[in-house]
Amino acid sequence: MDMIRVLIADDHTLFRKGIHALLKSISDMEVIGDAATGEQAIERAAALRPDVILMDIQMPGVNGIEATRRIVQTSPEIGILMLTMFQADDSVFAAMRAGARGYILKGADQDEMVRAIRAVAGGEALFGPEIAKRLMSFFSGAKPPQIFPELTDREREILNLIAQGYNNAEIGDKLALAPKTVRNHISNIFSKLQVADRAQAIIKARDAGLG
Repeated sequence: MDMIRVLIADDHTLFRKGIHALLKSISDMEVIGDAATGEQAIERAAALRPDVILMDIQMPGVNGIEATRRIVQTSPEIGILMLTMFQADDSVFAAMRAGARGYILKGADQDEMVRAIRAVAGGEALFGPEIAKRLMSFFSGAKPPQIFPELTDREREILNLIAQGYNNAEIGDKLALAPKTVRNHISNIFSKLQVADRAQAIIKARDAGLG
């Protein structure tokens, strides 16, 4: 029997231990390492070459979605199964865009978790029941959820450029806007997203799939 080699990436020690204990009881699975941050997940994915990574979305430093994007770019053969406590539409679609093969809630039962790992290891895409309902709604023609609906179209456009690394002057040139107008838009974006600075805005925007 081929063993499925699993890397667990989650910043909560108790959760990592719980998953480790669960997988230890599964005959065709082997935990080959763990990571508490996105940076560690990227490093250990490169060093250990797991078949599947269980990746928490919310981690300090590089978050799970950005870590997934970087890992998939260099090692597309690694299957990444996103773990989250939330069912937010934005994070589902951001995870898919980043290259995740699955997205499952942390509250999933043991059988569902094991099925998801096996499916991802086998090259399939698998999403938990609640997530699958959202995807079915989207692909059946329902209007996709709008990212940051509190922003105007122009503010969303500017936020996307910020997430791509453009500075104020470059944004002004690209959109034919005066420097003061760009500053005002950015101030409104920070206020509406409740972020303190550009770095926080970039993280939030990239989490949602912008940039």
